[in-house]
Amino acid sequence: MTAFKEVGNILYEGPTSTNPLAFKYYNPNEMVNGERMEDILRYSVAYWHTFTAGGEDPFGAAVMQRPWLHLQGLDLAKARVEAAFELFEKLDVPYFCFHDIDIAPAGASLKESNQNLDIISAMIKDYLKTSKTQLLWNTANLFTHPRYVHGAATSNSADTFAYAAAQVKKGLEIGKELGSENYVFWGGREGYESLLNTDMKLEQDNLARLLHMAVDYAKEINYTGQFLIEPKPKEPTKHQYDFDVATGLSFLQTYGLKDHFKFNVEANHATLAGHTFEHELRTARIHGMLGSVDANQGDPLLGWDTDEFPTDMYASTLAMYEILKNGGLGSGGLNFDAKVRRTSFEAIDLFEAHVAGMDCFAVGLKVASKLIKDRALDDFVDDRYASFREGIGLDIVEGRSSLRQLEEHALSLTEIRHRSGKQEKLKGLINQYLLETMNSVNV
Repeated sequence: MTAFKEVGNILYEGPTSTNPLAFKYYNPNEMVNGERMEDILRYSVAYWHTFTAGGEDPFGAAVMQRPWLHLQGLDLAKARVEAAFELFEKLDVPYFCFHDIDIAPAGASLKESNQNLDIISAMIKDYLKTSKTQLLWNTANLFTHPRYVHGAATSNSADTFAYAAAQVKKGLEIGKELGSENYVFWGGREGYESLLNTDMKLEQDNLARLLHMAVDYAKEINYTGQFLIEPKPKEPTKHQYDFDVATGLSFLQTYGLKDHFKFNVEANHATLAGHTFEHELRTARIHGMLGSVDANQGDPLLGWDTDEFPTDMYASTLAMYEILKNGGLGSGGLNFDAKVRRTSFEAIDLFEAHVAGMDCFAVGLKVASKLIKDRALDDFVDDRYASFREGIGLDIVEGRSSLRQLEEHALSLTEIRHRSGKQEKLKGLINQYLLETMNSVNV
């Protein structure tokens, strides 16, 4: 089956192109900082939003028009695999990601579900033998089924905990079989709605127990992918235990898991937590914990996880600034955990959305690279904190000061002089770099 007959291979045509099915700024072979653009960005397609999402919302039924929707069961799953690798090839993306129930239908029992996964995983493995596109990460869906109504690892039901553990076990086996470079833990319902009925300590202890079991089993089967935690503050629960990177880091440190995990940071989850995308990226980066990124954006006028395709080049510039400062993403990538809008229901919209997102981060990469090369922000920040490189400031940083010494210094002060933080100037500077980069490309 050819699912996307009306779409050919998406090629780079440059910024003067008016073709919505062509890249204007993403040129995979263009060199940036001595590396191919494709190798830095490591783009990935999210299987769930692209191939299984129907466009449902709380007020409306599915509306997406897809050529495989007349099928059911394993036939539907197989058709989606065929369509997926057709889209991957035409977009020329290096990676994709999935949850277990994205690729194969859940059965009436765990045994039947695992059998379905084995059939579809074998089919995917055959495609991987000849496809450029490989598996960035996989994960288990521990939040959709009614069995997870009270959570998975944090459920009050030991049977539910056991079922979740079994799904994770199977997910790790599939990850090894398909060569996934990472394995993600996303606690979709690992939180609470009311403390009145919640044993928070037991729930957090149990979550840590499951993660330790996963670490142990990965060693047992020699699965070497990087483990990732994907923070999210709320929705569907009022408070989720992996609220943001800082909360997740505290959890990992408390339970002796820090050496085994990094973070998969999502833009829209950052904003739900009341942070900027770059804040979450930097928090992970400065602690050596930035592993991968879910590239999307939210709507500032809506208070939920809208998972829009990224088109804000200012935001992508600040994100790529952190990623480049991190030395890249290692085994991670930029996964488009994004869905077309409900009103964008034609199959061709899937391609146009990915093109827009890939172009957006390509621009962000080029601008961020120039900002770093010119030390446009670094020099200002270094100068702003210069007082900690000499005198009493250096004593503080190097641990040679005491409260008595600092009191003596403070008593000798007659004036503390400050300089402007120049926030508006720096924002304007980023705009200037954006415009200069766009203009240089357009020449």
